[in-house]
Amino acid sequence: METITVFTLIFGAYLLGSIPTAVWLGKRFYGIDVREFGSGNAGATNTFRILGKRAGVPVLAIDIIKGSVAVLLAYLSTYQYGTNQFVNLQLALGISALIGHVFPIFVGFRGGKGVATILGIVMCLTPITSALVLLVFLTILISTRYVSLSSILAGISYPIFLNLVLKNENQTLLTFSVLVAILLIITHKKNITRLLKKEEARVELFASSKN
Repeated sequence: METITVFTLIFGAYLLGSIPTAVWLGKRFYGIDVREFGSGNAGATNTFRILGKRAGVPVLAIDIIKGSVAVLLAYLSTYQYGTNQFVNLQLALGISALIGHVFPIFVGFRGGKGVATILGIVMCLTPITSALVLLVFLTILISTRYVSLSSILAGISYPIFLNLVLKNENQTLLTFSVLVAILLIITHKKNITRLLKKEEARVELFASSKN
């Protein structure tokens, strides 16, 4: 029975992650599919770029919440909090939500890069580490105005803070943290190319909303 519950929760986390916030919000309120403009991704960054802050902020918030709520679904299981089983289930739920965000079933499996959803996941899994990673992200973003570079360096800093600075001893979390860093590098390959060519677009942090 527990196995059925676990698989149900994992599938539910995938469906939760599949909620295409940027696509649905863009089509409903602006008549625009953000995947057809800018970077072509259904994520918060592209929404900010195409539709402005009034659309970007809620997309960012909801995508973060998707990751956090997916991890919190572990409390619906019978696993005891703090055990390896519980942590492993949290990771499975978070990863399932992330897969849903990147490959959403509701809009033809064309989603975003998952940065905001990853943030929501790690905020619940490792809050202290997440705060340090967020500080790295904001520092790089404010100094360079490159969201992609900020995301990549924040992702790389995650396993460093978690395992070397805060001395994590959970091997599953260690593996997850490294995979997060690798995933962010892989999903930002085009951005890395543009950064090297100095063609990457910068964001206007304090620009007024377009709408």
